[in-house]
Amino acid sequence: MNDSKVMAKRIELSVLLRDILSQRPPKEIEDKGADHRHAAVLVPFFKADGEYGVLFTKRTNRVEAHKGQISFPGGAVDEEDRSFVETALREAHEEIGLRPEEVTILGQTDDTRTVASNFIIHPFVGLVPYPYPFRINAGEVKKLIEVPLKVFLSDELQSRTMPVEYEGRTYEGVAYPYDGDVIWGATARIMENLVEIIREGKGSV
Repeated sequence: MNDSKVMAKRIELSVLLRDILSQRPPKEIEDKGADHRHAAVLVPFFKADGEYGVLFTKRTNRVEAHKGQISFPGGAVDEEDRSFVETALREAHEEIGLRPEEVTILGQTDDTRTVASNFIIHPFVGLVPYPYPFRINAGEVKKLIEVPLKVFLSDELQSRTMPVEYEGRTYEGVAYPYDGDVIWGATARIMENLVEIIREGKGSV
C-alpha cells in the first residue's frame, strides 16, 4: 500500500496538512534590500473519487514572465494587497475564477526564489471545491492541469533531477514529468518542499 493510502486511512490529508502547517513557521527568505519582488501563489488541493490531487496552470506565451511554464495560480503583490495570502487568493480569482471565500487555507509553506525573474514566492496551501466551474483567463492561462498527489509521493520521484531546456538555456533541478508536461523550477521546488512536509508529518499522526 502506498504512502498516500496509508495516510488516508490514518487521517484526512487536509486535516494533517492544516495541523502540520499550523505548528511549523514557514522558512522565510530574508530580503536584505536586494532587488527582489514579492509574489504569492495558491497551491490548490482538491479531492476527487476519494483521492487528493493538485491543480496547476499552464501559462500562455502572452504573459510577462515564465511563458509556457507550469505554475500555481498566483502573481506579484499589489500595493492594495493587505497580506501575501490575499495576493494568492486575488490572483487565483483573476486567473482561474476561483472565489476566495470558497478556498479553505490550510497553511503556508516555505518561501522559494525564482532564478530568472528574481521573485521571492510565498506559497499557501488551500483546499478547493471539486468539481468547480473554473473560468480561465485566456490571456494568462492556457489550460488547467490536474495531477494526482500520489505522483509526487511516489518513492521513484524522490530527489529526481533532470535538465530542462527553456528559452535557450538549460536548467538542472528537481522536476516532475506528467502526461506530456514537465513541472520544474520554483513550482517543482514548492511541491518538493510540500512533499517533505507531508512525509515528516505523517509519522506524528
